[in-house]
Amino acid sequence: MNNFVREDIRNVAIIAHVDHGKTTLVDALLRQSNIFRQNEKLEERVMDSNDLEKERGITILSKNTAVMHNGIKINIVDTPGHADFGGEVERVLKMVDSVILVVDSYEGPMPQTKFVLRKALELGLNPMVVINKIDKNDARPEVVIDEVFELFLELGANDEQLDFPIVYASARQGIAMINLEEPKDNMEDLFETIISHVKPPEGSKEEPFQMLVTTLDSSEYVGKIAIGKVTRGTLKKNQQAAIVRKDGSITNFKVSSLFTYNGLKREETEEISMGDIVAISGIGDANIGETIADAQNPEALPFIEIDEPTLNMNFMVNDSPFAGKEGKFVTSRHLRDRLMTELETNVSLRVKELSPDCFEVSGRGELHLSILIETMRREGYEFQVSKPNVIFKKEDGVTMEPMEYLTIDVPEEFMGPVMEKLGPRKAEMVNMTSAVNGYSRLEFRVPARGLIGFRNEFMTDTKGNGIMNHVFDGYEKHKGDMPGRSRGSLIVFESGEAVTYGLFNAQERGLLFTTPGTEVYSGMICGSCSRADDVEVNICKRKHQSNTRASGSDDTVKLTPPVVMSLEQCLEYINSDELVEVTPVNIRMRKRLLDSTERKRAVSRSKK
Repeated sequence: MNNFVREDIRNVAIIAHVDHGKTTLVDALLRQSNIFRQNEKLEERVMDSNDLEKERGITILSKNTAVMHNGIKINIVDTPGHADFGGEVERVLKMVDSVILVVDSYEGPMPQTKFVLRKALELGLNPMVVINKIDKNDARPEVVIDEVFELFLELGANDEQLDFPIVYASARQGIAMINLEEPKDNMEDLFETIISHVKPPEGSKEEPFQMLVTTLDSSEYVGKIAIGKVTRGTLKKNQQAAIVRKDGSITNFKVSSLFTYNGLKREETEEISMGDIVAISGIGDANIGETIADAQNPEALPFIEIDEPTLNMNFMVNDSPFAGKEGKFVTSRHLRDRLMTELETNVSLRVKELSPDCFEVSGRGELHLSILIETMRREGYEFQVSKPNVIFKKEDGVTMEPMEYLTIDVPEEFMGPVMEKLGPRKAEMVNMTSAVNGYSRLEFRVPARGLIGFRNEFMTDTKGNGIMNHVFDGYEKHKGDMPGRSRGSLIVFESGEAVTYGLFNAQERGLLFTTPGTEVYSGMICGSCSRADDVEVNICKRKHQSNTRASGSDDTVKLTPPVVMSLEQCLEYINSDELVEVTPVNIRMRKRLLDSTERKRAVSRSKK
């Protein structure tokens, strides 16, 4: 069959490390392609559409958009930079013909830069490089270009891939230039480079239709929507098509609507053809990785392998004394249905039912699972979760464990404490780069379980000045035992309301997490103990009135401000005999066994 080239389309993905500015770059391209009306009010980072993405300033889900430039449609896919969302990145790269690698002009290539670039090079894509944030005072674009080139060599790029075009940009200011000596005041150089460097889609329009489902969406009006790139052929609205499943079975369906992208909107169209990035509705129950094909000649495309999960934790029905008071969805059926729905679109996730009230959920990392927990909490779900555990695997009878490649940027005076803490966690130093602007870079290979609970200590040790990033780095032989948390918990002795007097007496024992006026229950964790053992404290205890003491004198008691724990910090803090209770209103930590006597029995049994 004659191959057909779609000169009117370019399909490109934007890949980068977290916070190197790829979403802001897409914003600038959208603004300068006249997609929006002059009077339309625009938000910052329009591509990060869900609340969590906006708050954290990270991209979690891949997004599709399209801009027009001189009659050519540029389909742009914004990908997550976090390695925890690697499943998203891999699928998305199957939809495009090239990638724009965005690198910060000061930080240079980071762990996730390496992770996403490796995926792109393995798929045979020819990247182009954008050195972003050149308006920074400490920008060092020439050095960063050398570092990027070395990274390409290290990852085994071929000659064509090494011959990458370079564009210098400040996405925030909306400028891009090919030559630093010739500043520009728009993104024209980047548009031109995309059109000249990205290969137009090539394939057959006559052969039977084929499209790999790379992303799923849903709408309350049309149900499930399959998104992907048309590999060959054409498809019309109301035509019969087929889904080829992973097991080879085939289901026919009628195409109810076809959409292409324009700016941030989907636009309905009558026909799609080879090279288009599209959304199809009417499919019923398609899954990611399945092929939508011609009804008469249903042929499957190869399914893409997704990285296996490295962490698991248990999601359970809440059984605390406050169960059912704050959540909308609280039963095991609610929890099960929600997790099964998540499985349809979250390809790196696994769910196993351990009992009617308990589900083992496995994911790519702490962030992957905590984003799911936070999303469910905001939707009105109430449940409790256990400490994250690393997933080991056996190879030839040998226990293997997941490793992480850890990069730390830290002021020189904090290097000692950081290295001291990583020693017992079985971290091996791989590289050390001398200080740039007072920060040194340390690189380690460390078991994934060694990083659970490390971020809290790291931020304390570096007084909030350290930056840590890590990315999955294969499996290695089990590294032996590792020390757990060195401190016990402060446990609430009786249910009631926490009062200043009780908290003042408790704060001598350690660090508090609870403020006066908080409703608490017996067995709940209200702080971290300064000793290794758990200690029960009565934070509901009031000062008794007498002839000489007025209850008002309680106000003069000075409390040390409590530590406010985020969801991730709670997950890192808890031990195996503790749980995090998650509701739409509160995040609490508690002992698995709330009864004090039962806890003591369990401890004495474990020592036998």
